[in-house]
Amino acid sequence: MPSVLPDGEPVPDDGALPHHALDGAAGRPLGFYLHVPYCATRCGYCDFNTYTASELRGSGGALASRDNYADTLVEEVRLARKVLGDDPRPVETVFVGGGTPTLLPAADLGRMLAAIRDEFGLADGAEITTEANPESVDPRYLAELREGGFNRVSFGMQSARQHVLRVLDRTHTPGRPEACVAEARAAGFDHVNLDLIYGTPGESDDDWRASLDAALGAGPDHVSAYALIVEEGTQLARRIRRGEVPMTDDDVHADRYLIADETLSAAGFHWYEVSNWATSEAGRCRHNELYWRGADWWGAGPGAHSHVGGVRWWNVKHPGAYAQALSEGRSPGAGREVLGQEDRRVERILLELRLVDGCPLDLLAPAGLAASRRALSEGLLERGPYEAGRAVLTLRGRLLADAVVRDLVD
Repeated sequence: MPSVLPDGEPVPDDGALPHHALDGAAGRPLGFYLHVPYCATRCGYCDFNTYTASELRGSGGALASRDNYADTLVEEVRLARKVLGDDPRPVETVFVGGGTPTLLPAADLGRMLAAIRDEFGLADGAEITTEANPESVDPRYLAELREGGFNRVSFGMQSARQHVLRVLDRTHTPGRPEACVAEARAAGFDHVNLDLIYGTPGESDDDWRASLDAALGAGPDHVSAYALIVEEGTQLARRIRRGEVPMTDDDVHADRYLIADETLSAAGFHWYEVSNWATSEAGRCRHNELYWRGADWWGAGPGAHSHVGGVRWWNVKHPGAYAQALSEGRSPGAGREVLGQEDRRVERILLELRLVDGCPLDLLAPAGLAASRRALSEGLLERGPYEAGRAVLTLRGRLLADAVVRDLVD
């Protein structure tokens, strides 16, 4: 969750949505994102809405404590049921992110999931994911998660090289994420993801290849690979400003992406979103696909964002303020915006173009359509899908995805 919330109109105390938000809802998937804002330590590159124990001390008191966090989040799930009224849709995906969700007892994560099951029901074959820090789980914990209904787990590996992990302020030891994959498989998880980061200052091409090889050797069915973004206000940004580590380089990022795509493709992984590869369609992260396709999701937790029927809202950031609102029977929403038709068109282009099946050309305005023809001639879009009415990025197009999108949304 980003550390800075946008402006927006106030959210009603009861969280009520405009009546039109549920028009056509039966044809859209519904998911839940559950944000757990706690971390044992703060990673130097992280700009998410997370808190260590020392950062919360004296700031919100007992209300900010993770000891009773599951109970507080369950209250927001119950609020969601009231707001969505008689919406009959069962929940198709649940994603628990953070922070480090697995700092909470597995039973707490299970109770949060059970509240969604009790209030909304879960669709047959629902995808239930939690993120996990490799050092925060063991075989027993993973077995408890599986027994509690989780069927997918995502481990933050980032790198297989100790010196790279040190720059990122990651505390797990090399080899531990790979061991976690085996433990998750033994616990009965069918789907396991490893998150990787490339472009860390001091990382070489060989370091990156070693990380990819280690991830593949562990046997996940999904790998996410993200370029390191240096966010203002982070410890890493301050270190770069002081000259302690070099600035990241866009050309290096492009080279590392090409290495990732080549290595993962050779191992039987297929890209389905610019930063995500899976061994099969079943291995894709359906929850993230729900975001990219503009479906409906309720984000519960401090700073969490939600979207239902073209209405987007976000919660207050601080765990204490979040808990205070719910304890007083108020929505924890800090602000919201109602997206117009043009906003929704632009968002569809921005998000769907990142996917392997791209976006329909009929979404494009005349200037965007002209830009798409230029992109096609420059080898940034695939010709076959284009002739069939869709804009799909080539490998080179993926490297320049942000620039292509900017041109197509005109």
